Amino acid sequence: MPDTAYANCGDLSLAYQVIGDGPVELVFAGSFVSHVEMFWTVPEFEAFMGRLSTFCRVLLFDKAGVGLSDPVPKVRTLEDRAAEIEAVMDAAGFGNAVLFGVSEGGPAAILFAATRPERTRALVVTGASSYSGWSGWDDMECDPAALQGRIRPLVGDAYAPSVEQVARFQKFARAIRSSWGSGEALHILLPSIRSIRQLAMLERMSASPGMARATMESAFLIDIRSILPTVSPPALVIHASSDLVPVQFGHYIADHIPNARMFEVSGDDHAPWLTDPDRITTAIEQFLTGSHGAPSQSQRALRTVLFTDIVASTERVATDGDERWRAVLQRFNDITAEATQRYGGTVVKSTGDGYLVTFEGPTQAIRCAEALHGDAEKLGVEIRVGIHAGECELLGDDIGGIAVHIAARILALAGAKEILVSSTVRDLVVGSGTRFDDRGGVELRGVPGMWQILAVDRHGEGSASRDVQLATSPTPGPRTAMRRSDRAVAVMAKRTPWLLRGVARLVPVTDRAEITAGTSSR
Repeated sequence: MPDTAYANCGDLSLAYQVIGDGPVELVFAGSFVSHVEMFWTVPEFEAFMGRLSTFCRVLLFDKAGVGLSDPVPKVRTLEDRAAEIEAVMDAAGFGNAVLFGVSEGGPAAILFAATRPERTRALVVTGASSYSGWSGWDDMECDPAALQGRIRPLVGDAYAPSVEQVARFQKFARAIRSSWGSGEALHILLPSIRSIRQLAMLERMSASPGMARATMESAFLIDIRSILPTVSPPALVIHASSDLVPVQFGHYIADHIPNARMFEVSGDDHAPWLTDPDRITTAIEQFLTGSHGAPSQSQRALRTVLFTDIVASTERVATDGDERWRAVLQRFNDITAEATQRYGGTVVKSTGDGYLVTFEGPTQAIRCAEALHGDAEKLGVEIRVGIHAGECELLGDDIGGIAVHIAARILALAGAKEILVSSTVRDLVVGSGTRFDDRGGVELRGVPGMWQILAVDRHGEGSASRDVQLATSPTPGPRTAMRRSDRAVAVMAKRTPWLLRGVARLVPVTDRAEITAGTSSR
């Protein structure tokens, strides 16, 4: 087994491993069902990673809150997950890597590729969804046909799941909510593994029941459809035809990322090492070593664009006089520079009585806007803010593109002390706990279509949304759910994974798990 090391990501430590010496760097961004040391006891996983490592240098890691990584106080946002990918890349010395996003790790990998194209050689996603149409736990209890009928117009006829697919996913979600740690949920996800006991152990060692529920609920709310067209690196979308996550969702991703390739395989297991692994690894190798795997040289990237504007500035000049007003503007310049740096943004330029600022993600943009409002009030002025996230042209120290125009149009709609955002921003901050007031759909001058605009509830006076409730959900670490037998097997997995794999190879694939499970019960 590779050595397990830890990468710093803010105050958290993330467990990671590096294997292989191939010429291509590849980051495996997996799901919340993850334990980097236990995985090596599964023969199919070892074979799959061994094959990848012949042409890649592979980085595996447990996301914050799961496996061997630190527990987290609340559910993580997509921005947080993208930052975790960057943290382990930095720790391992990876510069320009292939992102291999699996399951709900797919959206984080897609966001990383969109916001950090200079660090993304290519993108591979499998078993992923950009938007499901589920709205919450109540959907998991309703009639499958009725739910399918509601989802169809949201995702489009070509990408809508069947009633049978909806019913299977409902069963999986109910198992996560009510019986995580029993193996029932993973048995639905990985049907070729027949041992409930092994699956139960993997559930307990990967994530606590609270973390599993919170992760599932955040997946209900994810909607990254608007950022798919902003992904510039070459992309390969892999999906099993009978996966729990409907294969139609994979086709949607492939159809909306520019020049993405779709590779559909037969099978019903969610994990790529269980569903036609030889074809999958061959397809990945051909993709990465052929022309489609060439590094992207794009000068476009997903950015969150923030505009500020001082309200009634002309009247203030008349009242205060030019000299005093220049002093106010200079102080606002200093405030803007300090707040932007604090929240990881970049001041692009002054717009006269305001600024154009960019961020890699919208959560930090909103936090910066809130800080700027508070600091401006202390200065005796009122400001308004408009925020949008979209593809931008990176023009040296400047920035351009339709996303900049949209953010400017949103600013024009804002009143004093308001922070207005697009629905794209709202969709990308799921899990942050930010409250919004819906301002409805509007037409933006010079921009096609209707745009949903929302106001950030700065003082938390509105009713708590599902996202706010999600942000307060408990997310304890996996050790709270582990049994003594689980800990014993974890020690064996770390010290002698070859022994567990060797014993497993003596029996048919569907019975292998009984050996490991039997060991854990002694």
